[in-house]
Amino acid sequence: MLLKINHETRYVYDAPVQYGLQQVRLRPKERRGQAVKSWNLEVEGGKVELSFEDQHCNHVDLISIERGRTEISIRCTGEVENSDGSGIMGSHSGFAPLWYFKQATDLTKPGPETRKLVAALGDDFENDIAKLHGLSAAVLEKVAYQTGKTNAETTAEAAIKTGEGVCQDHSHIFCTAARLLGFPARYVSGYLMMSDRVDQDATHAWAEAYVQGLGWVGFDISNGYSPDERYVRIATGLDYREASPISGMRYGAAKEDMIVTLQVQQ
Repeated sequence: MLLKINHETRYVYDAPVQYGLQQVRLRPKERRGQAVKSWNLEVEGGKVELSFEDQHCNHVDLISIERGRTEISIRCTGEVENSDGSGIMGSHSGFAPLWYFKQATDLTKPGPETRKLVAALGDDFENDIAKLHGLSAAVLEKVAYQTGKTNAETTAEAAIKTGEGVCQDHSHIFCTAARLLGFPARYVSGYLMMSDRVDQDATHAWAEAYVQGLGWVGFDISNGYSPDERYVRIATGLDYREASPISGMRYGAAKEDMIVTLQVQQ
Protein backbone atom coordinates (compact mmCIF):
# COMPACT_ATOMS: atom_id res chain seq x y z
CA MET A 1 0.00 0.00 0.00
CA LEU A 2 1.36 3.40 -1.03
CA LEU A 3 0.53 6.11 1.52
CA LYS A 4 0.72 9.86 0.97
CA ILE A 5 1.32 12.02 4.05
CA ASN A 6 0.96 15.76 4.61
CA HIS A 7 1.76 16.89 8.13
CA GLU A 8 2.20 20.42 9.51
CA THR A 9 2.88 21.44 13.10
CA ARG A 10 2.62 25.17 13.76
CA TYR A 11 3.64 26.87 17.02
CA VAL A 12 2.30 30.36 17.72
CA TYR A 13 3.79 32.36 20.62
CA ASP A 14 2.24 35.37 22.38
CA ALA A 15 5.64 37.09 22.59
CA PRO A 16 8.80 37.03 20.45
CA VAL A 17 11.03 34.01 21.14
CA GLN A 18 14.67 34.92 21.77
CA TYR A 19 16.06 31.37 21.63
CA GLY A 20 14.56 27.97 21.06
CA LEU A 21 15.50 24.49 19.82
CA GLN A 22 13.29 21.62 18.68
CA GLN A 23 14.26 17.97 18.34
CA VAL A 24 12.18 16.68 15.43
CA ARG A 25 11.65 12.96 14.74
CA LEU A 26 9.45 13.09 11.67
CA ARG A 27 11.36 11.15 9.04
CA PRO A 28 9.98 7.60 8.62
CA LYS A 29 12.28 4.65 9.19
CA GLU A 30 13.40 2.59 6.20
CA ARG A 31 12.69 -0.86 7.64
CA ARG A 32 11.30 -4.28 6.82
CA GLY A 33 7.95 -3.82 5.09
CA GLN A 34 8.36 -0.03 4.90
CA ALA A 35 10.02 1.75 1.97
CA VAL A 36 10.28 5.56 1.95
CA LYS A 37 9.67 6.65 -1.66
CA SER A 38 10.02 10.38 -0.99
CA TRP A 39 10.16 12.64 2.05
CA ASN A 40 10.60 16.38 2.44
CA LEU A 41 10.81 18.47 5.61
CA GLU A 42 10.38 22.26 5.39
CA VAL A 43 10.75 24.82 8.17
CA GLU A 44 9.35 28.35 8.24
CA GLY A 45 10.53 30.59 11.06
CA GLY A 46 13.57 28.45 11.84
CA LYS A 47 16.24 26.27 10.28
CA VAL A 48 17.74 22.79 10.54
CA GLU A 49 21.02 23.14 12.44
CA LEU A 50 22.07 19.49 12.16
CA SER A 51 20.71 16.00 11.63
CA PHE A 52 21.76 12.74 13.26
CA GLU A 53 20.68 9.20 14.17
CA ASP A 54 20.10 8.50 17.86
CA GLN A 55 20.65 5.22 19.74
CA HIS A 56 17.39 3.83 18.31
CA CYS A 57 18.35 4.68 14.71
CA ASN A 58 15.71 7.42 14.71
CA HIS A 59 16.45 10.25 12.31
CA VAL A 60 16.56 13.46 14.37
CA ASP A 61 16.58 17.01 12.97
CA LEU A 62 17.67 19.73 15.41
CA ILE A 63 15.77 22.89 14.46
CA SER A 64 16.43 26.36 15.85
CA ILE A 65 13.78 29.09 16.07
CA GLU A 66 14.75 32.37 14.44
CA ARG A 67 15.37 35.07 17.04
CA GLY A 68 12.35 37.31 17.58
CA ARG A 69 9.85 35.05 15.81
CA THR A 70 6.32 34.59 17.10
CA GLU A 71 5.56 31.58 14.89
CA ILE A 72 7.33 28.53 13.49
CA SER A 73 5.96 25.88 11.13
CA ILE A 74 7.36 22.41 10.44
CA ARG A 75 5.90 20.71 7.36
CA CYS A 76 6.45 17.15 6.19
CA THR A 77 5.27 15.67 2.92
CA GLY A 78 6.09 12.33 1.39
CA GLU A 79 5.12 8.88 0.21
CA VAL A 80 5.75 5.59 1.99
CA GLU A 81 5.07 2.12 0.60
CA ASN A 82 4.16 -0.56 3.12
CA SER A 83 3.41 -4.27 3.11
CA ASP A 84 1.44 -6.16 5.75
CA GLY A 85 3.70 -8.31 7.92
CA SER A 86 1.08 -9.03 10.62
CA GLY A 87 2.95 -6.70 12.93
CA ILE A 88 6.22 -8.65 12.76
CA MET A 89 9.19 -6.30 12.36
CA GLY A 90 11.84 -9.01 12.64
CA SER A 91 15.33 -9.13 14.12
CA HIS A 92 16.78 -6.49 16.40
CA SER A 93 19.14 -3.81 15.09
CA GLY A 94 20.52 -0.50 16.29
CA PHE A 95 23.00 0.62 18.91
CA ALA A 96 20.93 -0.24 21.99
CA PRO A 97 21.12 -3.92 23.10
CA LEU A 98 17.98 -5.91 23.85
CA TRP A 99 18.48 -5.77 27.62
CA TYR A 100 18.19 -1.98 27.36
CA PHE A 101 14.50 -2.41 26.50
CA LYS A 102 13.76 -4.21 29.76
CA GLN A 103 14.51 -1.18 31.94
CA ALA A 104 11.89 1.14 33.41
CA THR A 105 11.70 4.89 32.85
CA ASP A 106 9.92 7.63 34.80
CA LEU A 107 6.88 7.13 32.56
CA THR A 108 6.98 3.32 32.61
CA LYS A 109 7.94 2.58 36.21
CA PRO A 110 5.88 -0.40 37.44
CA GLY A 111 3.77 0.00 40.57
CA PRO A 112 0.93 -1.80 42.37
CA GLU A 113 -1.62 -1.17 39.60
CA THR A 114 0.59 -2.57 36.86
CA ARG A 115 1.55 -5.57 38.97
CA LYS A 116 -2.13 -6.34 39.62
CA LEU A 117 -2.81 -6.13 35.88
CA VAL A 118 -0.01 -8.61 35.16
CA ALA A 119 -1.05 -10.96 37.95
CA ALA A 120 -4.66 -11.02 36.69
CA LEU A 121 -3.44 -11.97 33.22
CA GLY A 122 -2.46 -15.46 34.35
CA ASP A 123 -0.54 -18.07 32.32
CA ASP A 124 -3.27 -19.82 30.32
CA PHE A 125 -1.84 -18.98 26.89
CA GLU A 126 -0.69 -21.16 24.03
CA ASN A 127 2.45 -19.11 23.36
CA ASP A 128 4.11 -15.74 23.87
CA ILE A 129 2.21 -14.07 21.03
CA ALA A 130 -1.13 -15.12 22.50
CA LYS A 131 0.01 -13.88 25.91
CA LEU A 132 0.99 -10.47 24.54
CA HIS A 133 -2.32 -10.14 22.66
CA GLY A 134 -4.02 -11.03 25.94
CA LEU A 135 -2.04 -8.30 27.67
CA SER A 136 -3.03 -5.80 24.98
CA ALA A 137 -6.72 -6.63 25.46
CA ALA A 138 -6.37 -6.41 29.25
CA VAL A 139 -4.83 -2.93 29.03
CA LEU A 140 -7.66 -1.64 26.83
CA GLU A 141 -10.27 -3.20 29.11
CA LYS A 142 -8.67 -1.53 32.13
CA VAL A 143 -8.09 1.87 30.50
CA ALA A 144 -10.80 3.01 28.08
CA TYR A 145 -9.80 5.25 25.19
CA GLN A 146 -10.74 8.81 26.10
CA THR A 147 -9.05 12.09 25.23
CA GLY A 148 -8.54 14.95 27.67
CA LYS A 149 -7.98 12.78 30.75
CA THR A 150 -4.18 12.47 30.58
CA ASN A 151 -1.22 14.40 29.18
CA ALA A 152 2.33 13.86 27.90
CA GLU A 153 3.65 13.52 31.46
CA THR A 154 1.10 10.96 32.68
CA THR A 155 2.79 7.76 33.88
CA ALA A 156 1.59 4.25 33.18
CA GLU A 157 0.56 3.83 36.83
CA ALA A 158 -1.39 7.09 36.86
CA ALA A 159 -3.21 6.19 33.64
CA ILE A 160 -4.36 2.86 35.11
CA LYS A 161 -5.66 4.65 38.21
CA THR A 162 -7.49 7.18 36.03
CA GLY A 163 -9.09 4.38 34.01
CA GLU A 164 -9.10 6.45 30.82
CA GLY A 165 -6.37 7.51 28.42
CA VAL A 166 -5.12 7.64 24.86
CA CYS A 167 -2.74 5.65 22.66
CA GLN A 168 0.30 7.06 24.47
CA ASP A 169 -1.01 5.78 27.81
CA HIS A 170 -1.95 2.37 26.39
CA SER A 171 1.55 2.00 24.92
CA HIS A 172 3.23 2.99 28.18
CA ILE A 173 1.15 0.53 30.19
CA PHE A 174 1.81 -2.27 27.70
CA CYS A 175 5.58 -1.64 27.76
CA THR A 176 5.62 -1.52 31.55
CA ALA A 177 3.67 -4.78 31.90
CA ALA A 178 5.53 -6.59 29.09
CA ARG A 179 8.84 -5.80 30.77
CA LEU A 180 7.51 -7.19 34.04
CA LEU A 181 6.74 -10.38 32.10
CA GLY A 182 10.34 -10.53 30.89
CA PHE A 183 9.89 -9.17 27.36
CA PRO A 184 11.99 -6.34 25.94
CA ALA A 185 9.46 -3.69 24.92
CA ARG A 186 9.54 -0.32 23.18
CA TYR A 187 7.28 2.61 22.35
CA VAL A 188 6.57 3.47 18.70
CA SER A 189 5.38 6.77 17.26
CA GLY A 190 4.07 7.11 13.73
CA TYR A 191 1.14 7.61 11.42
CA LEU A 192 -2.03 5.59 10.97
CA MET A 193 -4.36 5.92 7.99
CA MET A 194 -7.90 5.68 9.33
CA SER A 195 -10.15 4.01 6.79
CA ASP A 196 -13.08 6.42 7.14
CA ARG A 197 -11.27 9.75 6.62
CA VAL A 198 -8.25 11.52 5.15
CA ASP A 199 -7.80 14.17 7.85
CA GLN A 200 -6.35 12.62 10.99
CA ASP A 201 -6.57 14.05 14.50
CA ALA A 202 -2.93 13.47 15.42
CA THR A 203 0.03 11.16 15.08
CA HIS A 204 -0.40 7.69 16.56
CA ALA A 205 1.45 5.50 19.07
CA TRP A 206 1.69 1.76 19.65
CA ALA A 207 4.13 -0.69 21.22
CA GLU A 208 6.45 -3.52 20.19
CA ALA A 209 7.67 -6.48 22.21
CA TYR A 210 10.58 -8.77 21.37
CA VAL A 211 9.59 -12.42 21.03
CA GLN A 212 12.20 -15.15 20.67
CA GLY A 213 12.08 -16.71 17.21
CA LEU A 214 10.11 -13.82 15.69
CA GLY A 215 11.89 -10.65 16.73
CA TRP A 216 10.01 -7.39 17.31
CA VAL A 217 6.21 -7.66 17.09
CA GLY A 218 3.85 -4.68 17.10
CA PHE A 219 0.66 -4.24 19.15
CA ASP A 220 -1.76 -1.35 18.67
CA ILE A 221 -3.44 -1.52 22.04
CA SER A 222 -5.93 1.30 21.38
CA ASN A 223 -7.34 -0.45 18.31
CA GLY A 224 -6.93 -4.04 19.47
CA TYR A 225 -4.77 -5.51 16.68
CA SER A 226 -1.26 -5.60 15.28
CA PRO A 227 -0.09 -2.86 12.88
CA ASP A 228 -0.63 -3.54 9.18
CA GLU A 229 0.17 -1.71 5.93
CA ARG A 230 -1.79 1.38 7.08
CA TYR A 231 0.85 2.18 9.70
CA VAL A 232 4.00 4.25 9.14
CA ARG A 233 6.74 3.85 11.77
CA ILE A 234 8.64 7.06 12.53
CA ALA A 235 10.52 6.62 15.79
CA THR A 236 11.03 4.12 18.61
CA GLY A 237 12.26 4.42 22.20
CA LEU A 238 11.78 3.29 25.76
CA ASP A 239 8.84 5.69 26.10
CA TYR A 240 7.22 8.77 24.60
CA ARG A 241 10.12 11.03 25.54
CA GLU A 242 12.56 9.02 23.42
CA ALA A 243 10.22 8.70 20.44
CA SER A 244 8.15 11.90 20.49
CA PRO A 245 7.70 13.50 17.06
CA ILE A 246 8.69 16.94 18.38
CA SER A 247 10.25 17.98 21.69
CA GLY A 248 12.28 21.01 22.64
CA MET A 249 13.00 24.01 24.79
CA ARG A 250 13.00 27.80 24.58
CA TYR A 251 14.01 30.78 26.68
CA GLY A 252 11.47 33.34 27.84
CA ALA A 253 7.98 33.43 29.30
CA ALA A 254 6.06 33.32 26.02
CA LYS A 255 3.03 31.05 25.99
CA GLU A 256 2.46 28.83 22.97
CA ASP A 257 -0.39 27.38 20.99
CA MET A 258 0.16 24.33 18.79
CA ILE A 259 -1.91 23.70 15.66
CA VAL A 260 -1.54 20.35 13.88
CA THR A 261 -2.92 19.43 10.47
CA LEU A 262 -2.38 15.89 9.24
CA GLN A 263 -3.56 13.99 6.20
CA VAL A 264 -2.78 10.32 5.55
CA GLN A 265 -4.31 8.76 2.45
CA GLN A 266 -3.77 5.91 0.01
